[in-house]
Amino acid sequence: MILADKIINLRKKEGMTQEDLANEIGVSRQSVSKWEASMSMPDLDKIMKLSRIFGVSTDF
Repeated sequence: MILADKIINLRKKEGMTQEDLANEIGVSRQSVSKWEASMSMPDLDKIMKLSRIFGVSTDF
């Protein structure tokens, strides 16, 4: 499974919108949308925040 799919699945599992996730991380909703569409990748700092929010390891 690619990173984009993992972000989508984890976000939906938590019942979060793209806007909710963006606010938690401190980015725009468009950034989350681009990650989920595989148009861009989150930087390491954002990956660390994603792992804390979703309770998964950074290599998940």
